[in-house]
Amino acid sequence: MFKISVAIATVFVLIGILIPTQLGQAMGVAQSFMLESFGWYYQLVATFFLVFAIFMIFSKYGKIKLGKPDSKPEYSRPTWFAMLFSAGMGIGLLFYGVSEPIAHFAAPPMGDGSTEQSVIVGMRYTWLHWGLHAWAIYAIVALALAYQKFRKGAPGLMSATLYPVLGEKVKGPIGQTVDVVAVFATLFGVAASLGLGSQQINAGLEYLVGIPNNFMVQMMIMGIITVLFIISANTGLSRGIKILSNVNMSLATILLFAMLILGPTLFLLNLFTTSLGSYVQNVALMGLRLSPFENSEAAFTQGWTVFYWAWWISWTPFVGMFIARVSKGRTIREFTVAVLLVPTVVCALWFTVFGGTGIYLELVQGLNVSGQGLETALFYVYQNLPFGIVLSILTVALITTFFVTSADSATFVLGMLTTGGKLNPSNRVKVTWGVILVASTLVLMASGGLAGLQTAIIVSALPLTFIVLVMCYGLVKALNQDLKEQKNEIARKKEKKLADKTAS
Repeated sequence: MFKISVAIATVFVLIGILIPTQLGQAMGVAQSFMLESFGWYYQLVATFFLVFAIFMIFSKYGKIKLGKPDSKPEYSRPTWFAMLFSAGMGIGLLFYGVSEPIAHFAAPPMGDGSTEQSVIVGMRYTWLHWGLHAWAIYAIVALALAYQKFRKGAPGLMSATLYPVLGEKVKGPIGQTVDVVAVFATLFGVAASLGLGSQQINAGLEYLVGIPNNFMVQMMIMGIITVLFIISANTGLSRGIKILSNVNMSLATILLFAMLILGPTLFLLNLFTTSLGSYVQNVALMGLRLSPFENSEAAFTQGWTVFYWAWWISWTPFVGMFIARVSKGRTIREFTVAVLLVPTVVCALWFTVFGGTGIYLELVQGLNVSGQGLETALFYVYQNLPFGIVLSILTVALITTFFVTSADSATFVLGMLTTGGKLNPSNRVKVTWGVILVASTLVLMASGGLAGLQTAIIVSALPLTFIVLVMCYGLVKALNQDLKEQKNEIARKKEKKLADKTAS
């Protein structure tokens, strides 16, 4: 697995180096085809995953532990949440925190832009993209992985979750194909975040010290951070990632409350409450909306919503495996509720505070926040707040630590996927994947920029959706068998007790 995956990844990197223009053109054609032809499928699949996750919370399987009956959680809840966020959406929260709500406010999927009504529409669509649907996708894959690993003693591989359906076939070419698909979905999904992170660090440094904002500088940034995350990866999960995850959570909390206090506090609190009601009322409709008769509205759904569903699906081997690794000992109900609801609420707060501040500055104070680039909008908002320099320094530091933990976690997961599910891959394997990950990111940025990153995500996520659908069926099948065995065991104990009583 390791040799095959590294060989394919190396070929991709070489193609990007030798013929970047042709690669960029091919990815552009692929992106248009995938968005137009499979948008309906992504919408249906994402909605199904949310319904399935809610079903698991209220199902008869809720009390089953992700581990043996006497298993205890390895990490405290605060540390568990911190590790989940650091691996899950860290860089994206900062990159899109201001830029996405303000973009939807200025150009909403329906109606006129830059109006009071478009504030609510824009905010609820941002919540859609980062809310229940996204975390349901993560929760399902992480649940299946954790159950098979800690309950059944299976290797920590995507293919292992299909054992209830495919049996011993998962140990042959079918299982290897599944794991290769997971490897490249992870590679391209994480590459997108690293690309966004390097762009925004560059934008922050341009604002703070005047460093030019261009691809060469971003290459240098990625080179420096590569050294940092390789050092972190070599310290192991319980040291490097755990420490940095807690640092991330602390810095993110400070930044969130600083923005809430320095920004239009009462406006943001009112906006959160209003957006919550609008999101709850419209979540089902938004999650299935395609607008077949309005080209502009269809373009919004394809460019934003469908892209996000593909991004989250492509991240499922990475985030799902990482969440599973740190969730041993939790019950299915506790796990699913926590992964589904807690991050959704925090993401909603985050986008309301950051995006709402940007909207307030444009709608009320007349500033051109929506005219800024995606990577610069956040720093433009800082310019118009007290202590903007301090907030910018804090943000660059936070992006850097998110960058390191995302790359660190990704090399850990890629190492697991290509070494038969080892919980602690060797440093050589992790360093190899770290270099390939950064090289792939640079190739995608050079050949197509943000569009190139998006294309790689959408294409790699499609085959993974079919794998996750089979995974859902296999999980229910395995859980039913588990409950049946528990009932049989209880019946045997009762019969033995009755027999002993009769004999005495």
